[in-house]
Amino acid sequence: MSGRSDAMAERFELDRPRLRAVAYRILGSLGEADDALQDAWLRADRADTSGVENPSGWLTTVVARVCLNMLRARDTRREESLDDGTERGPAAAAPVSGGPAADPAEEALLADEVGVALLIVLDTLGPAERLAFVLHDMFDVPFDDIAAMLDKTSAATRQLASRARRRVRGVPAPDADLPRRRRAVDAYLAATRGGDFDALVSLLHPDVVLRADAAVVPTPGPIAVTGVEQVARGAMASMGRARSAGVVLVDGRVGMAMAEHGRLRVVLRFAFADDGLITGIDVIAEPNKLNNLLISGIS
Repeated sequence: MSGRSDAMAERFELDRPRLRAVAYRILGSLGEADDALQDAWLRADRADTSGVENPSGWLTTVVARVCLNMLRARDTRREESLDDGTERGPAAAAPVSGGPAADPAEEALLADEVGVALLIVLDTLGPAERLAFVLHDMFDVPFDDIAAMLDKTSAATRQLASRARRRVRGVPAPDADLPRRRRAVDAYLAATRGGDFDALVSLLHPDVVLRADAAVVPTPGPIAVTGVEQVARGAMASMGRARSAGVVLVDGRVGMAMAEHGRLRVVLRFAFADDGLITGIDVIAEPNKLNNLLISGIS
């Protein structure tokens, strides 16, 4: 290895934590982020870097380009799975990673650090929007540099980031009951995560109905569950999934979304009585339905 390559290898290792953070936020999966770093280093090691004046910035660009390609490939697989009808269920668009599996505990810590709800909303963005937002708003990469990666003008790249920012931050809803309903869904999520059956029951209307599509449970068709205790027991059965869930806006109303490795898998839509109790829960996991939902953050 040449002296120049030695210097780049040293810079890569010094920058690895930041590069991994960039890749994780772009891809939402720790395993894929590590795969991206491995691919980026192979590309960097083969490149002529004699004219590189800012090695850290150059490495960030290499990693971002690799991640962009992975996002685009992911979108292509997702579209193909929906078009040909051969795959169904929330795991239909799951990636196949060539690298070692990520440590679930480390991934959970990273998701909490970044914010589960943020990762969920980022997964609903297009590749270009996601890249522009993450690089500029999270890592201060100049728009001119991002525009070169996307083969767009700087002005167009600003627009991409702006659109993504609106989705991430959420648009204030005209619903006057939004704060109260958000508190109810926050409490629902906390009770489900903590396995607090009594707390969950206290949030539900006596006539509550839960409806789940066929992708949620292994049944030939959608199911409906009625009654407080039955719905609460069903929610308790999803404790594991609730740990990767966040409160978001679903079509402008307070809801909940669950992710797996940063990938949107299940959405819950809630209906409320005038007293704030939950009267209905729609559990959605079919990919074609998920793709038609507008998921955004809550400002």
